[in-house]
Amino acid sequence: MSANTRFPSELAHGFPVLVIADMHGDTAVARSAAAIADALKEHGLRIIPAHSLEEGESALVSDPAYSCIILGWNLCQAAPEKALSIIGLVRRRSAGMPIILGMQKIHSGRVPLEFVEAIDGFILLPEDSPAFIAGRIQAAARRYLDSILPPFFGAMVNFADTHEYSWHTPGHTGGTAFMKTAVGKSFLDFYGEQMLRSDLSISVGELGSLNDHNGPVAEAESHAARVFGADYTYFSIGGSSSSNQIILNSAVADNDVVLVDRNCHKSMNYALNMSGAMPVYMMPLRNARGLIGPVPRTEMTAGAAGRKIAASALVGDKNSRPVLAVLTNSTYDGLCYNVRATTAELSKTVPRIHYDEAWYAYARFNPVYEGRYGMHRGERNPEDATITVTHSTHKLLAALSQASMIHIRAGRVPVDPSLFNEAFMMHTSTSPQYSIIASTDVSAKMMADAGDFLTDECLDEAIAFRQAMVRMKKQMCARRAGDWWFDVWQPDTVGGKPFEDVDPDVLRTDSSAWVLHPGDAWHGFGDLEEGYCMLDPIKITVLAPGLDQKGRLEPAGIPAPLLSSFLSSRGIVVEKTEPYSFLVLFSIGITKGKWGSLIAGLMEFKKFYDSNAPLEEALPKLVTASPECYRGMGLQDLAHAMHAEMANTRLLEAMDKAFTVLPEAVLSPRATYARLVRRQVERIRVADMAGRVVAVQVVPYPPGIPLMMPGEKIADETRAIVDYLLALQAFDSRFPGFEHETHGVEIERNEDGSLVYMTYCLKD
Repeated sequence: MSANTRFPSELAHGFPVLVIADMHGDTAVARSAAAIADALKEHGLRIIPAHSLEEGESALVSDPAYSCIILGWNLCQAAPEKALSIIGLVRRRSAGMPIILGMQKIHSGRVPLEFVEAIDGFILLPEDSPAFIAGRIQAAARRYLDSILPPFFGAMVNFADTHEYSWHTPGHTGGTAFMKTAVGKSFLDFYGEQMLRSDLSISVGELGSLNDHNGPVAEAESHAARVFGADYTYFSIGGSSSSNQIILNSAVADNDVVLVDRNCHKSMNYALNMSGAMPVYMMPLRNARGLIGPVPRTEMTAGAAGRKIAASALVGDKNSRPVLAVLTNSTYDGLCYNVRATTAELSKTVPRIHYDEAWYAYARFNPVYEGRYGMHRGERNPEDATITVTHSTHKLLAALSQASMIHIRAGRVPVDPSLFNEAFMMHTSTSPQYSIIASTDVSAKMMADAGDFLTDECLDEAIAFRQAMVRMKKQMCARRAGDWWFDVWQPDTVGGKPFEDVDPDVLRTDSSAWVLHPGDAWHGFGDLEEGYCMLDPIKITVLAPGLDQKGRLEPAGIPAPLLSSFLSSRGIVVEKTEPYSFLVLFSIGITKGKWGSLIAGLMEFKKFYDSNAPLEEALPKLVTASPECYRGMGLQDLAHAMHAEMANTRLLEAMDKAFTVLPEAVLSPRATYARLVRRQVERIRVADMAGRVVAVQVVPYPPGIPLMMPGEKIADETRAIVDYLLALQAFDSRFPGFEHETHGVEIERNEDGSLVYMTYCLKD
């Protein structure tokens, strides 16, 4: 990658040479191969032998860390299609790894063109000497290894390899300080010396500066920009929360109007506090199951923006034009916009568009997502707004927590990196954690080298799980009338075929299979514009029994919090739980067949539920923690009690109404926060919120989007917000161990043990 980057020799030992050849028997070729292996050892290279193409393929699938591959021509001749498939696997997973054909000289002129074009060279056995051949292999392996490390990580590896004496921060000086006490020694032993030696300071000029974007940091950010299709890329070490705030602070100032997706991350709302912007909200759709849909295009038009501004109590100048639009892509439930359409529409109104793609950094690397992410490969329209995108690199790619990237594509608003950097430095530490930067750099290189392979693997596994779930339900119901199983939120048919019968290759490659068509019952968002929205195949919502497509509670049901708790007790942690559904993510860290453990967990739950197994057996820790509530109860009993509570409190009805109508905005987020800082607030019961202005964000998890923003008021038409929170309060009181998380709400306990929700409102 960088001219000054070399692959450290001590790491090279972990990248052996894979020799896929028939080396059995006492033949001249076998003896030559053995001599070459001995010569390679003298160069410090290990040999991993594979005596068949199948064995070689298994080695490659289980471990991509090889420095070179030697393919025996005799094996290739016997099964050319298999050999070419292996070569293709290497090219997709480890771009640049040298592949060398080993053969006798008499065969060298008979190699088909398709092999010649796919390999990097030949070695002739036994004509060339073992020392000469080993030298060629070692040189090819060295060139490849030196290309592996991306700019910043490569510079850090090489600097950490110098074993320099540190006279700068951090004060642990490469971990030596930790060795001076017992607890410090345990910390060093747990994390390892190498991690601490690479925890370096901005004083190390050889690594460049994150704040000034120079040296290897600048090289790494430029490389990532090329990989992700941006004009400029910035590495952020505060997660996409900080990245979103950087974007807002770079684009808006006091009293500027911003069109904001109400389905946005709370970091965006905190950014409104900091910037002084006036939010005007675009409302997303919701379906009867409570799943949050896309913002319809009608919410993005210039006319809609004008009407919202005219009706806003926060915007003084009714002739104001928005300076920025913010849209979450993909949504929390995996819905991806036609970004060309949304960009074209929003560009008529705003000069800048920000796509929060925290959970969507992989999209550029698979054709199934093309045209549905901010840095798409389509032609650039000079009339388009300037586009910014944030990626939480750590969420669904491979990076450390807090690793994030900001991507910028210039449009109508010119981009001045120096001015943008003022906002960047406002939210970035002057003592950045270098391992986070390095992991971002590595993640970009991984996607550059093998993005299509990695994303295909995610899609393959997700599709296999989706189809298996449907087949299992049909088989169960065919075997015994009235039996039940879980559903998956997805199309029922594709191209006229039942979903489970569709060729997986079609589902993996054809984006039309996942598009939400107008009026389709399965998605429940009504007459969406054709092609406007697509379901991301790797984000899977599993539906629990108890709620039908129209949002009506059935006579019996299994609330998903109970199901998620059961799975968690078996070491299976889902991403997000709604009242009757949960979300699982098939990220690039997925392994082949990993989803089998999820199905096994669901099957175990079904067996316990059907037999009404005692909670002492199904959820023993729950009974131990709250014996007065759960002792003697069965799993089915608890599910029925929870389901009845949902019905009695009308929780789902209140939730739908609470998120459908916006509360009245009285003060801007910034003005409200100023009153909070001055302690012009009071803590009150949620039951007493009617007519009051909240001082904090109220954000139930799930779904993790704002129910109320600071400065908004509960009026008669938004009474459902209080009803929803009180329904959660009643549920939490009755079912300890299943409490909901609601940011902005604190929980107290009455003398009788029941819970009371409290929040902060402005003093009257």
